[in-house]
Amino acid sequence: MSRKPHVAILHYAAPPTIGGVETTIAAHARLLAGHGYAVKVIAGRGKSFHPHVPVEIIRDVGSKSPGVLEVNAELAHGLVSGKYHALVDALTRKLDRALAKSDVLIVHNVLSLHKNLALTAALKTLNAERRVKIIAWCHDFAWSDPQYAADIHPGLPWEWLKRPWQGVSYVVVSEARKDELRTLWGTEDAIAVVPPGMDAGDFFGLTKITARWAHDLTLLDAAPLLLLPARITRRKNIERALEVTAALIERRLHAKLIVTGPPGPHNPTNAAYLEQLRSLRKSLGVEHAVVFLYEYGEVRDAVLRDLYLLSDALVFPSEREGFGIPLLEAGLARLPIFCADLPPFRETACEYAHYFSPKESADAIAARIATHFESDPAYQMKRRVVSNYVWENIFTQRIEPLLRED
Repeated sequence: MSRKPHVAILHYAAPPTIGGVETTIAAHARLLAGHGYAVKVIAGRGKSFHPHVPVEIIRDVGSKSPGVLEVNAELAHGLVSGKYHALVDALTRKLDRALAKSDVLIVHNVLSLHKNLALTAALKTLNAERRVKIIAWCHDFAWSDPQYAADIHPGLPWEWLKRPWQGVSYVVVSEARKDELRTLWGTEDAIAVVPPGMDAGDFFGLTKITARWAHDLTLLDAAPLLLLPARITRRKNIERALEVTAALIERRLHAKLIVTGPPGPHNPTNAAYLEQLRSLRKSLGVEHAVVFLYEYGEVRDAVLRDLYLLSDALVFPSEREGFGIPLLEAGLARLPIFCADLPPFRETACEYAHYFSPKESADAIAARIATHFESDPAYQMKRRVVSNYVWENIFTQRIEPLLRED
């Protein structure tokens, strides 16, 4: 398929309904739309939640429409009646129309849970006719959950929930769920693991401008992300921070340094100092890793707050200071502090900062920073989350390949 496949997402309910599955659907739909896929959501209830994701409501796709509730009450007692078969036929026709332009259908829970077995049966018919490629996203399993034991009966349609369907790709949210599903099936069939994810911008409540800069400058990919919140003036000794960043990269760390402020306005030599820093950045080969953030726009207080939340450490190599407010800010944000050994800094941070002398080499400072992060479980957990559980990475590494599988 040369073009990107058209994708439909199916579940009993769609956003803004509150629930873990609905939250996952919203994230998947936003990611698909953002990566240029034509995507729609089909559900029993919900409404539009994204300008580029149409939502089609088919009431009987849900689990609580009058017709579904009536059929479910019969099925709970093991009765497969004419009402069930009529509902299956109606849903098959409606889904066939709704999926006319779709190449891939991502189905959440309907192939593993019994909340609407008529919908499960309709999908079984569509799958047998190969109308659309089905990806079954299985969060829960009716057959292995004790709370559903009284609702499950031998024979069809319940048996369709406990064995794999031919031609369907199965996805679970964890390795534990994968083991559980294989035990239920009694096979070693291939099952993909795609966990739920997080959006750091949403979690931290980043401003729109910070979220844009974080994306454009790949700040979350930095490891570590170093923050130097200062205007560009000589006494800030910013060149030492550039040298430390280069030394970290020499140690094969994916370090990045954010210098927040513009050149100081009161000394005409600061413009020349900025040019020296740019030349040093180029000579060190760290043009991609050192960001003078003022070049992208004004760094307001809210953005600075966001940067403290995103960063891994404060680096503050000043030659002289009267106090050092960034140390206080870093303390509130729980950032480790690597700073020059100045009396005002000692007074402020006491033994809770990592100090380096003016004579200490950039490589020695980098070694101390690297050693700190190697043994810091909070930092290691953050890197694990970014690598494995940020939505953008989950999409490109795990979801998108599923869409193109034959």
